Amino acid sequence: MANQANEADKAELPDPTEVAKTYAEVAQRTSKLISEHIQRQVSKGIQPPSDELGLAQAFMDMMGKLLADPYRMAQLQMHLVWDYFSLWQHSMLRLWGMSPTPIAAPAKEDKRFKDDAWQDHFIFDFVKQSYLIAARHFHDTVASVEGLDENVQKKVNFFTRQYIDALSPSNFAVTNPEVFRETMRSHGQNLIKGFNNLLRDIEEGDGQLKIRMTDAHAFELGKNVATTPGKVVFQNELMQLLHYTPTTGKVWKRPLLIVPPWINKYYILDLREKNSLIKWALDQGHTVFVISWINPDARHANKGFEDYVTEGVLAAVDAVETQTGEKEINAIGYCLGGTLLATTLSYMARKRDKRIASATFFTSLLDFSQPGELGVFIDEAQVSHLEKKMFARGYLEGSEMATTFNMLRANDLIWSFVVNNYLLGRDPFPFDLLYWNSDSTRMPAKMHSFYLRKMYIENALRKPGGIEVCGVKIDLAKVKIPSYFISTLEDHIAPWKTTYAGAQCLSGPLRFVLGGSGHIAGIVNPPAANKYGFWAGESSTYPESAEDWLAATTHQTGSWWTDWQAWVSAQNPAQVASRDPTRGKLAVLDDAPGSYVKMRLDKGVR
Repeated sequence: MANQANEADKAELPDPTEVAKTYAEVAQRTSKLISEHIQRQVSKGIQPPSDELGLAQAFMDMMGKLLADPYRMAQLQMHLVWDYFSLWQHSMLRLWGMSPTPIAAPAKEDKRFKDDAWQDHFIFDFVKQSYLIAARHFHDTVASVEGLDENVQKKVNFFTRQYIDALSPSNFAVTNPEVFRETMRSHGQNLIKGFNNLLRDIEEGDGQLKIRMTDAHAFELGKNVATTPGKVVFQNELMQLLHYTPTTGKVWKRPLLIVPPWINKYYILDLREKNSLIKWALDQGHTVFVISWINPDARHANKGFEDYVTEGVLAAVDAVETQTGEKEINAIGYCLGGTLLATTLSYMARKRDKRIASATFFTSLLDFSQPGELGVFIDEAQVSHLEKKMFARGYLEGSEMATTFNMLRANDLIWSFVVNNYLLGRDPFPFDLLYWNSDSTRMPAKMHSFYLRKMYIENALRKPGGIEVCGVKIDLAKVKIPSYFISTLEDHIAPWKTTYAGAQCLSGPLRFVLGGSGHIAGIVNPPAANKYGFWAGESSTYPESAEDWLAATTHQTGSWWTDWQAWVSAQNPAQVASRDPTRGKLAVLDDAPGSYVKMRLDKGVR
């Protein structure tokens, strides 16, 4: 028996040759990275770190207000001491074999503590609850400071949460039970492999850490993502227009034009056949056209917001009319694409151009008075600093914007991958949504500067004449066509109460719908999944308050997609023979998904 046990132990030990090879590779890559980093610093001169976000001043203001109220400080400290005393009592009861109610428990959606050992093992349960108590008191202390400027308070709250999330015990090898078990099982090989993964990500990020979220080599556009058949029938410097092959014999008379955000790529709406909104719309009898934006570089530095109106939406409308011969179309704008669509509609109204007969807005801001946590990154100082960098190179680098969005959900989009890739030493799982999420896009300097200043800082779009496009003053109240707004309850990019306020800026018949989940999952929600549900009211008038509207609505099961289809088909009752993109008046330039979407910043064309 002893011999068998010894043999089993030997079998579990890693191959010494592989261990030596891994260590040698790590040492070589580490040396190379350190040398390159030193050379970069010498070549550009070592600069002291700058406080682009104004965090030092914000936290100094917060501490000044906090220390000015010693009674409040003492009260908060006593609450903390009492909670830790309660945790000690709880732990003693557990040692005696009892099952007391936890003093602190993670939220149901918190995936950091899903491993059973966080609840079942005495030590890990103590570590978890100790962290949750400290995190709660730390955040409550910062959030309760009175007298701070509203923007400073938001900044302090946001970055305090980032700090708290970073210090979670799940992010450290010794205090994460899953990592601890894997380290013991593999004799530490997971940490060596994880360090190798870390070096790889720094190398691929050219000296900056770029966390790999998925296996990018597992996907290819047109092969296993963005697979809906179609043709590129028009292109210019800013976009290609895709016309998809119909799947029904009869189609609605009005074609459907989708305007995606230029900050992301359109194929979030065409990841897989089973959750593709584009494929589903074709199956409902729509003639679908989609704009695929260019991934810009320095050549596009002087392309402005009005160019995205004229060379983007208006050029697409012209092309759809030429291709189909129809004088009326339905249009959809997603996120920033909805902001662009609303601007274009106002421009068209001023020009008495009635070709867009109905508009649908997916999680789109028209009023930017309460932009959510993105507002933390947008103030005069930060925009001025960003403009210097953008105008120097002609564009905003896609990775910078991607990092900002990932910070909004740091536990899911940063720390979970730190644990998986670097502590557990695993390769990321092939996941199409994360492949899309990592497919960053740049933004032209002139356009992005205009967008940040006019929309976020000045909130000028909702003001009549607040912005101009080609000399035309934009007034959203001039838009009188029917509109459908779908927002989502947990949206951290376009908060639904703010999108509700923006919907009131238009003057035409309105249907406002609130879906479940967030900015992506709440939109990419096919009926077959039967998830989340939505809220919708039947009133023809809308109260000023979003809360009052929600209180008067009813929750319905299923996907909002079917609700939208009922609405849009009522706007467009006539049907005609289906339209083959190869038989239209425009020449076929390429197969869908086209060439513009294939330009990846990390891998080139894929």
